[in-house]
This record gives sequence, structure tokens and C-alpha cells, in this order.
Amino acid sequence: MNQTPRIICLGAMLWDVIGHSPVTLRIGDDVAGRIHQRPGGVALNVAVALARHGLTPAILSAVGRDAPGEALIAETRALGVETGWLWRDGPLPTDLYMAIEAPGGLVAAIADAHGLEAAGPAILGPLQDGTLGDAAAPWQGTLVIDGNLTLETLALIAGDPCLAQASLRIVPASPDKARRLAPLLGHPQAIFHINRAEAEALAGRPLGDAPLAAEAICGMGAARVIVTDGPRAAAEAARDLPTITQTPPPVTARHVTGAGDSFLAAHLAAELAGASRIEALDRAIRAAASHISAGHIAEKDSA
Repeated sequence: MNQTPRIICLGAMLWDVIGHSPVTLRIGDDVAGRIHQRPGGVALNVAVALARHGLTPAILSAVGRDAPGEALIAETRALGVETGWLWRDGPLPTDLYMAIEAPGGLVAAIADAHGLEAAGPAILGPLQDGTLGDAAAPWQGTLVIDGNLTLETLALIAGDPCLAQASLRIVPASPDKARRLAPLLGHPQAIFHINRAEAEALAGRPLGDAPLAAEAICGMGAARVIVTDGPRAAAEAARDLPTITQTPPPVTARHVTGAGDSFLAAHLAAELAGASRIEALDRAIRAAASHISAGHIAEKDSA
């Protein structure tokens, strides 16, 4: 087992099955295209992107004791992510995500994350039982948390003394799951990475743009919030600091799944390297644009 990690990504680790259509799709269309399978899930996407930035993240997730699970773990390790603390005691198969993308972006997706949901708070075991930390000696580092976790698990994280010294990066995973994050709004060391639709779901009302959305979530108790809005300006709001914005460069969308995860990883890597707020936001936007236009996670930023 390697030394205690300083960055842990907590949440979904599964196989992504992505179908790419070269033409715009309507319901019922049947077209020729490309289908790719690769390691995915919000937490794993972020971890892989962090590894590309030269960092050494670990992942806490649930993986089945089946052939797809063994293959997923092997490929994840090859991508530079530590997997030594996974929860593998459930009876369910390895989780799966299926999506269809077209030139205009995501058409539809289904996430089968029942294994992660079955794990529940047990996924936190290594951070509580002394393996990586406990209440007497809390783990110290950056914990990336995705909204695929159960509400029970997220609520436990919000008040767990075992995580009292962790810096949290929160990502909803989808607008449908954004409301699960409410228990973490008051956490003093949490930074929310969300898109405008997720901010609207969390706030329960329409929000006209990213600056308004970021400030609204801060108004609900969050210490710091970063909101993206597709090709429109992204924004960061924080307590007692001016809101900052940055507009993405125009790109042709070829691959949208995982763009937000690439954004988060680039932002975190930049701040760990000492970048300012505006520098980190700029690097994150460039990484997401590269991901969308090139169809892969942005390479290590040399800046």
C-alpha cells in the first residue's frame, strides 16, 4: 500500500459507455456512429484528470467483485489513480453509465450506480477506522465529493469529526442530484463546483447567469462557489470577496461527458500550485474547452 494520499476523490467509479452520433438526433432515430467504453464516473473522471496534471490522487468508491470490476481497477491504476481503499463487499455488479452524444451535446444518459448507493456510508470506512484517519487523527488533504453519494452519506460527511481537517470540493453530478448537497452548504471548508442548472436545482428557482447563480448559492450559506454555464461566462463567488467571471473561448463541441470534471481538476491543480482565483478559473475554463473540442481530458498544464 502506498503512503497516505493527500487528494481523495469520493464517489462514482464505473464504466462509461458513450455513443457518438455524427448528426443531430430525434427520438427514435437509428444512426451509424461510434461507441466507446472507458473508465468513468464523476469521482474517477476528476481523479484521472488530476493524475494528468502530475498529482497522485486516490479514489474511494464501490466496485463489484466481477470481471468488469477487475478490469476497471486495473485500468484505473494504469491511469495513475490509487485504488487500494475501494469498497468491494456488496453483492451488486460494477456500476455503469450509458450516454448518447450528438453535435449539439448530450442527448440522453442513464447512470446505473446502484453499487455505490448500496455501499452508503460504508464507503467512508478508511477515513474513519484509522486506515487513513479517524476522529482522533483526522485525515488532512483535499476531498473531492460527488453527488452520486447517498443523502445519508453526504449528511454524515457534513458533520463527521474524521473529516474536520479536510478541504472539500463538491460537485453535484447532475441537476437531479444537486439538492442532495444541501447538508454541505454550511461547511466552512467546502468549495462548490456546479453548473447553472445545478445551481438552479439547489436554489429551487431560476438564476439568469453564472454570477447570479454563484452569489445565490453563497447566499444560502456556501463559503465559495464556482458556476459554469456552457459557452457563457463562468463565475466564482466567495464570502467577503468580489465575484469574478471568465468567458470560455468558442469551440466546437465534440465530447461533453466529463467536461465539468476536467474543469474541477484543472482548477484544483492550479490552486494547489499557487494560482490566484482568476488564474485558476482561466486554467479550468481552458481545460474544459480543450476537453470538449478535442474529445479527451486536457493534458498537463505546463504553466
